[in-house]
Order: sequence, then structure tokens, then C-alpha cells
Amino acid sequence: MRGQAARPWALVPIVAASGFAGLGYEIVWTRQLSLALGTEMMAVLGVIAGFFGGLALGAFALDRLIRRATSPWRVYAILEAVIAVWGLISVWLLPAAGRALPPLLGTEPSPILLWAGSLALPTLALLPATMAMGGTLAALERMTRHARGEARVTAGVYGANTAGALAGTLASTFLLIPALGFSGTLLCLAGINAFCALAALALGSAADKADAEQPRPERIRDLRLTITLFATGLLGITFEVVVVRLAAQVMEDTVYTFAGLLAAYLLGTAAGGLLWQRTGRDANDGNLRGLLAATAFACITTAAAAPYAGRLVESASAADVFGELAVAIALFLVPATAMGALFGLLAQRVSDQRGSVGSAVGINSLGACIAPLLAAQFLIPAFGAWTALLAVAVGYLLLLPPCRSALLWSATPAICALLLWLNPAPTLTRVPAGGALLAVREGPMATASVVDDAAGTRYLEVNGHFRMGGTSSTRSDYRQAMLPLLLHKAPHRALFLGIGTGATMVGGTQMPGVSVRGVELSREVVDLLPWFVDPQPASAPRLTVADARRYVAADTSQHDVIIADLFHPALDGSGALYTVEHFAAVKRRLASGGIFCQWLPLYQLDMPSLRAIIRGFLDVYPDGVAWLNHYSVRTPMLALIGTRDGGHLDVDALETRLHDPATAKVVRPLGFEAPIDLLGQYVGGPRALSAFAGQGPRNTDDYPFVTFDARRNVRALRAAPWSLLLAVMKEIQPDPNELFSGGAGRDALSARLTAYWHARNRFLEAGASLPGDPRGAALIDAASPGLIDALRLSPEFDPAYGPLMGMAKSLIGSDRAAAARLLRKINETAPSRPEARELLLREFGLRNE
Repeated sequence: MRGQAARPWALVPIVAASGFAGLGYEIVWTRQLSLALGTEMMAVLGVIAGFFGGLALGAFALDRLIRRATSPWRVYAILEAVIAVWGLISVWLLPAAGRALPPLLGTEPSPILLWAGSLALPTLALLPATMAMGGTLAALERMTRHARGEARVTAGVYGANTAGALAGTLASTFLLIPALGFSGTLLCLAGINAFCALAALALGSAADKADAEQPRPERIRDLRLTITLFATGLLGITFEVVVVRLAAQVMEDTVYTFAGLLAAYLLGTAAGGLLWQRTGRDANDGNLRGLLAATAFACITTAAAAPYAGRLVESASAADVFGELAVAIALFLVPATAMGALFGLLAQRVSDQRGSVGSAVGINSLGACIAPLLAAQFLIPAFGAWTALLAVAVGYLLLLPPCRSALLWSATPAICALLLWLNPAPTLTRVPAGGALLAVREGPMATASVVDDAAGTRYLEVNGHFRMGGTSSTRSDYRQAMLPLLLHKAPHRALFLGIGTGATMVGGTQMPGVSVRGVELSREVVDLLPWFVDPQPASAPRLTVADARRYVAADTSQHDVIIADLFHPALDGSGALYTVEHFAAVKRRLASGGIFCQWLPLYQLDMPSLRAIIRGFLDVYPDGVAWLNHYSVRTPMLALIGTRDGGHLDVDALETRLHDPATAKVVRPLGFEAPIDLLGQYVGGPRALSAFAGQGPRNTDDYPFVTFDARRNVRALRAAPWSLLLAVMKEIQPDPNELFSGGAGRDALSARLTAYWHARNRFLEAGASLPGDPRGAALIDAASPGLIDALRLSPEFDPAYGPLMGMAKSLIGSDRAAAARLLRKINETAPSRPEARELLLREFGLRNE
């Protein structure tokens, strides 16, 4: 026994490393499976349920083997080896399964079929590994008990294993995946499993039969204990899901946000398990009542604090990762600590009865498996996310062992819950001063709101702070549809990925002869469309609520034009819509001569992400080109446009379409009268884009660069919105020869376009240099010199000419001398345009000779 007693310290790194690898796998596998299943709620729940279901099955199936094994060390080593092997297999298996499943499900599967696929794929694909994981805690607990010569080690093993899981969450998210991608991370995790297996064999080689002869009961005889284990697993994960759902409304909702929330939850549960082990208290009913009441009260305090988390975010500078982690700890630490101690007590009871914690892990994991379904499909839709926290707290109180003291333990939490319920929390949606909240739809994945500001502008807001367009941007949204539709010679079928307020999609329906289909992830967003668009326009588009990636992978139709809306790259899940694999899937859906347009929000991107996206786009569309939507420096947008078959733009065909009466009626109010109005938005062709993108990483499914570049993309939101736009315009020099083929009259058009592009760039520089938000005379004084410079470079540059004429007309009533001076400058700069000269003659009787 002396040799055995010297080894307990050596088990600590094994216990922690096992938890490290387990959570690392969960993070990688969940993200890989989301690429196949999409980010719809049923798919997300399927991954979680499959993971916990495998843990529960493994815990039940392996419990007897682990209890009766002559060498728990050897059993544990085999389990870790199975996990390692399956981790290596999953490098190939999950992407292959991801490619196979969407076509089987189809574009609009029935809820039953989607549920079945979302549950079956993660369950079956991960089952060997998750079953083995389900047995590791029981094996580790028996190994530790054997090494220490103590019976009461369960809470400590659980705490140390969870502490390792905390480290695995942070290391995988912040270090391994950004550096190595998913495949490289899986290889590292498999190496950790191999270390655990070999270390266990080395430590257990001299102690194979120490406690094999001890008899153990075969079943848990306490029905209440079984119910409590199941219910605490159910309530604990429900609490986690609901708090994560609430936090998304005030935090940045990036991959790091979720990692920070999960890490805070694991930190609390690890601390709770270790503290319970440290105190060495008995697992009696009195302590159980105290922990259940404490857990309920802690959940209530989180419910009370959650509505004010936005202020905590601001005070902690939570746009920074460490600030978000601090906020996550504030929300999770106390209740999760109570939950960790509670599971430690319950697991110790099971270990005392059976000599193993396998049944405790299995029963608790079974409850955890059901929790996401309960939270997302029942509690949140029925009561709202905030009220669901109170329901969780009440659930813990209902588990108190019945006796007189139970009433005393439950009194304070119950009264606090009642007071909060009678005084509901304020909404987390931010309503501007003088504005109003018009409508709210709260669903399992998102809270969508319609908000009016003080100026009467209506906009759509998702999760409390992410704005998805509004009534002030309708013209810009229409142009997002018209640009690619005009570049196609004769479009008939258009697919819109992402709907938002619906303005871009509805803009597409205005184009004569074009039938439109739209795909939107969030049912809540679709429900609010009537606030922004006619619910039944003359040519109503067909709408599908689905994940865009899964839809495109399952689609068998061919489309002339596919338009992907602006996806905020920092938002968790959006980066997958910018990968090489997704771009290639879209290309397979294009008909002959088809065009794909991917809009990029330059005001939400940083330079490394932009370069990575362009590199990947050019891999799939070697003829890729870039265009602007408009000349706004406040919300600059860049379109990457690629074709299925290549080729140059047919300028003659474009001119013919612009002069078609039916088309002209739609596009002229948007500023598209002549080819130069559209061609002026051209930024650069494949050679210019390739030189701009340079060498570096691409954004792929296996190496999701954009997803893990979220910290820089969040910082980009705090920079001047035009900073990336000006950098792009400075580095990319458009070449007319890349835009269209030569021919009669093309040299003259090339010269005009080159002048137009120079004027455009000067116009953008002038807009960026305006101080603050000048109005009236201050705006005229600040803006007119830059606009005159732009007009001097290209007299036909309407975006400068129109505002200058508007300024001159506004001055006539207030400062006629200034109006005359400005009109003279306009006429001198653009003498070929008669409006300024005619206004001088009419208003002042002056000639500019």
C-alpha cells in the first residue's frame, strides 16, 4: 500500500487531461456537425442530445464492467484509446457525413425528418467515442479511490475533471482551433487521450487487484436519489441554455462569447465539486436540502441580475474577450458552483451504494440530454427566456426532501421568485430615446424586435443589439438586388440567402420576368416581415425557413442569380457562409450563365478576414470581380461577384436592358439610367483582387479563419466605418480591360470610366473627411470643395453633381451671393452640363463667360 499511496498526485494530470480532451472534442464536433445540419434549433439540439445521450448510454453500459474489473487502470486505458481512435476517424467521418446528409433531408424536410436526421447523425457518428467518455469518470473515480485508499473521492475527481474541461474549452477555442483548424485540433486531442491511456497503464501496472474482491450492490435502491440525479441534470443544462440565450442579447455573440459562457459554467461546477470534496461533509438529507435551496436561490439571483447585464457589459468593456469572460463569470459562477457541489454530493451517495459513479453519470446525463429540448421547445416559447430562469429555480425547490425543515429552506428562494415574477424584468431590447418598441418575437434561437427611433425610422433588431436593416435603407437594399440582376443578361430565377427586413428580396421581385425564392434562418424574423414589406406583393416570393448552407447543399434547382445578403462575420455561425466549400456549393446551383453575388459589410470586417474571404472566393470563381453597392461611407458594402462559366461583361446587352421600358421603370429611381451609372461601381477584377488578397489563409470548413477572427472584427465595429473602404479603394486599381472586352468605342468608354472611378474615390475621401455630422451651411462649406474636386475629375459623376446643385438651390433663399459663387464653380467645373448655367441666368441674370 505504500507504493499505491505515493501515486495519487500522479492521477491529477490524468483526470484533468481527460476532461480537457472531452470538452475539446465536444466543441470541435459540435461545430463540424453544424456545417452539415445547419444552425436551426432542431439541428443544434440534435448535436447536444446526441452527445449527452452517448455519455448516458456509455455510463450505464460500462458501469458494471468498471465496478467488476480487476484493473480499472486497464479499462480506463482502453476507453481513452477508443476515444483517441474515434477522434482520428472523425477527421474524415464528420465532413463525409456532412456532405451526405443534406441531400437526404432535402431543402424543406418535415419536422419529423429533420428531427430524425439531427438526432441520428450526431448520435451514430459519435457513439463509440461518447460511450467511452461516459465510462471514463467512473473509471477515474475508482482509480483515485484505489490510489488514495479513501472512499470519499467522488466530488474531487468530478471537480478536477471539470477543471480540465474548463481548460479544454479555453485552449481549444482560443489557441488550438485558430492555429490548427479542426483536423489539427482533433489530432492534438487524440494525442492527449493516448497520453492518458499510457499513463494509466504505467501507474496501474502494480495495483491490478487491490479492491476487486469488495462486494457491491447492483442497483440504486433510493428512487428519490434517482429522480434527483435526473432532475438536476435536466435543470442544470436548462439553466445553462437559458442564460446563454439571454447573454446573446447583450454580448457580442461570437464564438468567444459562447466559449466564455461555457468556461464560466465549467469554472463554477469545478469549484463546487472541489469545495465539496475539501469540506468533507456527509451526503445526508440535511446537506442535500441546503444545496438544493442554495442552487435555487443562486438561479434567482442570476435572474435578477440578467436584465442589467447590458450595463455590466458596458462597464466591463465586454467587447473585449476578457471583459465578456468577466460578465459570464458574474452570471454563472455562483449558481454553477452550487450545482457542482450538488452533483458531488449526489454522486458520492451513488458511489457509497454501488462502489461506482457510473449510474450517477448516466442518470444525470440522461436528464442533460433532454434539457435543450425542454428549454428551446417549451420553456422559452411558452414563458420567455427570463421567466424560464424562475421556473428552473422552482424546479430545484421541488426536489427538496420532504420534511418540516424543507419549508424553511425553500421559503426565502420561493418568496424572491414570486416577487420577481410579479415584477417582470425590463426588456433587453434597446429602445432609443423618443422611440418605441413595436413588436417582439422571442424564439429558441433569437429574439427579433421591430423598433421605431425618434425620427420615425423603423428597423429590425435581432438579439437586442444587432440591426438588420430598416425603412431608411430601402433604396440601398433594392440596389443590392438590382446590381447582380442587371449584370446577368436575362435572369429568370433568383435565390436570396438571408432575408432580414425583406427589402432586398422584394427589390428582386420588381425586376420584370424574375421569380424569387428567399431563405431565412430565423422564423422570428420571417414573422416580422409584414412590418417592413407588403406581405403579399404582386409577385410574391417563395419563402423557406432554413439554414442557408444546408439549403444550398440539398437544393437540386438551378438559379440564374444567387444573392447572399450581408452576414455579420463576427456573429457565431456567420463565418461558415464565407467558406470555400459553401462558395463551391453555391456554384453547383448556378444555371448556365449564372451569377453569384456575395455582399460583404465592410463596416463590420477587418482586413485579414476580407483578404481570407477574397482568397477563398477566387479559388472557386477565378473570374471573380468586386463592386460597390453605393458611395456611402457610413455603411459601405462590397459585392464579390462570380459566374459559373466566366467571360466578360456585355456592355451592349446591359445598355439594351437599361433602355427596356419595363426595366427602366424599376431601375431608374435607383440611379441606374445609363451603363456608366452601374459600371462606376466596379472596384476590380480577378488580377486586381488576387494582388490585393495576397498570400495567406483561406476561410474553409476545416480552418474557419473568419469565425475565429471575431475579436478583430468586433474591434472593427468601433473603428470609423469607412476605414476599410478607403484602404480597399487605395489598394485596388480597377482596369477596364478586366471588366469588358475591347471593341469599337470601348477605348472612349474606358477613358470615361477611368475618370469616373477617380472621381468616385475622391468623393469617398471627401465624405470620410467630413467633421462629425454637419448640417446646413456647415455641411455646404465642408462638403462642396471635395465634391467640386470629384466633379472636376469626371463631369458626368452624378453623385457629386446632384448634391452640389441641391446645395446651390438651398442657398438661394438664404445666401444668394454664396449660391451664385457655388453655381459659377459648378458651371466652370462641368461646362457640358447646362443646369448650373441655366439657374444662374434664371435666378441672377448672370452669364459665366
